[in-house]
Amino acid sequence: MASKRTASHRATTILAVAAMAVMIVHRTVRAAAAAPVPVAATTAVAAAAPPATKLPWPPALFVFGDSIVDPGNNNAITTLVRCNFPPYGQDFPGHNATGRFSNGRVPGDILASRLGIKEYVPAYLGTELSDFDLLTGVSFASGGCGFDPLTAELVLCVLTTPCVVVHHHQSVLTMDNQLDLFKEYKEKLKRIAGAPRAADIVSTSLYMVVTGTDDLANTYFTTPFRRDYDLQSYIDFIVQCASDFIQKLYGLGARRINIAGAPPIGCVPSQRTNAGGLDRGCVALYNQASVVFNAALEKEIKRLNGSDALPGSLLKYIDLYTPLIDMIQRPDAYGFDVTNRGCCGTGVFEVTLMCNRYTAHACKDSSKFLFWDTYHLTERGYNLLMAQIVNRYGL
Repeated sequence: MASKRTASHRATTILAVAAMAVMIVHRTVRAAAAAPVPVAATTAVAAAAPPATKLPWPPALFVFGDSIVDPGNNNAITTLVRCNFPPYGQDFPGHNATGRFSNGRVPGDILASRLGIKEYVPAYLGTELSDFDLLTGVSFASGGCGFDPLTAELVLCVLTTPCVVVHHHQSVLTMDNQLDLFKEYKEKLKRIAGAPRAADIVSTSLYMVVTGTDDLANTYFTTPFRRDYDLQSYIDFIVQCASDFIQKLYGLGARRINIAGAPPIGCVPSQRTNAGGLDRGCVALYNQASVVFNAALEKEIKRLNGSDALPGSLLKYIDLYTPLIDMIQRPDAYGFDVTNRGCCGTGVFEVTLMCNRYTAHACKDSSKFLFWDTYHLTERGYNLLMAQIVNRYGL
């Protein structure tokens, strides 16, 4: 009888080990499943990369920021900054225009998939969230916001001519609004997971923060409302806003926070059109502003990381500028034909409401375009960008 029990115990153990092996292989395969990075780019990034630190696998991914990572929160608020209509989403499953500012997946989705958490990070607002969604992470991001709270008010100024500004009117979610939603989310998580498990999920999950581009491109360079600052003073101001946000997020329980820098703003199609002259060249001043902002942001993140003020924090600056400028300057290496305009319509000015199926049909092959509209990348562009980021910083 004892030998039967022993055999049974061994069988159970073997099954458990096999199941665990399958889970590990599944996660590894999913993490590897992404668009390949050109060999030259991979080698260059790998050579400059510090060795990746092994950290516990995060149970969930939480996303804060602007339209780069908004999967549809703006659908649920009163704003013109939305894209829940074709041709947005034309390459998303079911050709569904979810409110993601692209033709398909956005960086939060791609990162969650690589982590083996889930395929898509849902919007917190306007979505029927399952217990699984709440346990594995959501996005609070809102297209059109910035670290500067004024940016959320001024977004209409960029979309309308003449400029329309309604002061003290929130047209999109500010970063503080997103923190308020996170507080609300935490209460929901406690109800379904219990307080101890909820606290563990909050403290061990990965947080992704992507914003700041609209502060420079829209609020500072396009509107007159922050011109009482010189450029350096305004950069100092938004870096301080970013620092305040990180500290507030830490105060709500977050520990592992990745904060993205600004892209080469002067090479974004909308800014080429606005300030790049007749040939729509990259705007050197705008790119320089990104470089200065990124250096200051990275310095502040290093100052805060693991400091006495934020003990146990794991803060990481993520460089978007370097891989994106390389993709723009060496499109052939990445298989792109067009990097100076978007796939939608003429690709010169169409974004959000102006990129629609009635007046601005999409290009025939979005995979040949780095940009989907005049602000945002195509899904293929995001895949290549995220592949380089993961290669450099790890998961």
